[in-house]
Order: sequence, then structure tokens, then C-alpha cells
Amino acid sequence: MSTDAELRELAEEAGRRLEDATASEILRWATETFGGRFCVTSSMEDAVVAHLASRVRPGVDVVFLDTGYHFPETIGTRDAVAEVMDVNVTTLTPRQSVAQQDAEYGPRLHDRDPDLCCALRKVEPLEKGLAGYTAWATGLRREESPTRANTPVVGWDERRRKVKVSPIARWSAADVEEYVGAHGVLTNPLLTDGYASIGCAPCTRRVAAGEDARAGRWSGNAKTECGLHG
Repeated sequence: MSTDAELRELAEEAGRRLEDATASEILRWATETFGGRFCVTSSMEDAVVAHLASRVRPGVDVVFLDTGYHFPETIGTRDAVAEVMDVNVTTLTPRQSVAQQDAEYGPRLHDRDPDLCCALRKVEPLEKGLAGYTAWATGLRREESPTRANTPVVGWDERRRKVKVSPIARWSAADVEEYVGAHGVLTNPLLTDGYASIGCAPCTRRVAAGEDARAGRWSGNAKTECGLHG
């Protein structure tokens, strides 16, 4: 692949052409187009996209952000995925440990300035970790929240100058559950304990009946996204 303009054009054309394709077809296009310069990112809420990609390209890179604030169940899910799935799990870490960040910015930065905390512990390390890739896949789904309603199955990540693939963008929660059940895909145990969306422990709570799936993230704060996706 050559210039940013060519990659953008490629992504936008693929997004239109693959809008009605299956998740596996979208991932097959991505792996055939980018080869080893394609990776899957996973929060380890579940391993659906990693599993889908592993069936198309065994040994595919799966990138995980260890913010230092994860639930033990999330780290356990990452370890289990690395152990039982045909993927290459790579863990990214922030420049500073939690203790070092506390020393510089004061404790509980996530309460006082969650945007800065996410920038330091998620956005910055991901941008460094994706430097060697031309395209990356996410598990974004349109029904998760209004901010994700227009997610293309393939699009252009303007900030990172990379092709962004969201193979299950059109899936519903029921579609995810059906795939998990049919293939025995690993999921985070917290999903059966009232958590509908799982992020860092200090900024994640269980959701009540009828709440948006992401209502438990940064509850009581206007913040709805960590900054990785916009």
C-alpha cells in the first residue's frame, strides 16, 4: 500500500462493497489485503472478533491494552484467549505505571480528569502499538450506543492514518450471544454478573434493567467514549 489517499480510497470503497458481507468475509478481505500488517484489538470483554479472525488467518495478532486498572476477570480472559485460541496475543502498557501516574498527576486521576487518564493509559499506548500495522480490527457494534450508530464495516481512521475494520458492526447483542454459544467462544465472566460493557474497574459499574449497554461506563459523567474510537 502506498499513500494515505490510496488507503483511504481503498477503505471507503471496501466499506461500501462489504456493507452486507458476513463478518468472516470482511475479515478475509482484511487479512488477504494487509497480511501481517493487520491486527485485531480486543478489550477482552469477549473474544468474538479474535475467534472470527483466527478462523480466517490462524495466528493473527490480537492486541490488548493493559491499563493497570482492569478487573482480574479481564486479565484472566486475556490469558485464557492466549492459551486456547490460535492467535498471537500482544499486551500494550502505558508509559507510566499507576503509581508513577499517581505521583505525577495525583491519585485517582480517572475521577478528576477521565479524559486525560484515558489518553495516557489507552490512547497513547495504542497509537504506539499500532505503528507497525496498516489496518486494525475492532469489535464495535452500531447498536451499542448512539455514538457508534454509523460505524462502517471498513473505514478510514483519520487520526492514526490506518484502515479500521469493524466486522461485527451490524451485529446485535443476540447475534453475539448466538455466535458465542455456537462456537464456545471465551467471554469475560463479568458479562454474567450484571456488566454489559467492561472497561477499567474504577470507571465501570453494573447496568440496571433497560439501561443502555454502555450506561455503566463513566457513570454520572458526560463521557461516553475512551477516545480510542473518535
